[in-house]
Amino acid sequence: MSHGTANCGNAVPILHEVRHALERLIATGEGTQIDLNAIPFGPEDEAHLLAVLGVGEVRATIDALGPTHVQETAIPGVWLIDYRITEDQRLALHLDIGDIPEILRTQRQDLDTALTTLDARLTSAKDRAQFEY
Repeated sequence: MSHGTANCGNAVPILHEVRHALERLIATGEGTQIDLNAIPFGPEDEAHLLAVLGVGEVRATIDALGPTHVQETAIPGVWLIDYRITEDQRLALHLDIGDIPEILRTQRQDLDTALTTLDARLTSAKDRAQFEY
């Protein structure tokens, strides 16, 4: 890759932070989140960072308060999370270093209601089936 670093002053330190986070993940299982909005990027920082990380095979979109795009990078365990209010307005941009991004994990409070929700749907399906001929 021939990306100059003259206008990418913060991309390289972020990549080193990703490297340390990967080491920690491998050694302890502890994930890391890096808020890229909190770091002042130069004109080419984001493009350089994304070019080095590359694009992996897994992509997901979450529709909650606007679209959130999750993209695996070409580096296993490094995920790009792009939070948007609308398609054109970015709310936040994070790197998640972990086996799966936190945003894709089922929330504990949702698990607490899972059985109740399924039981209600099973009852409803059973009731509908009784009235079918």
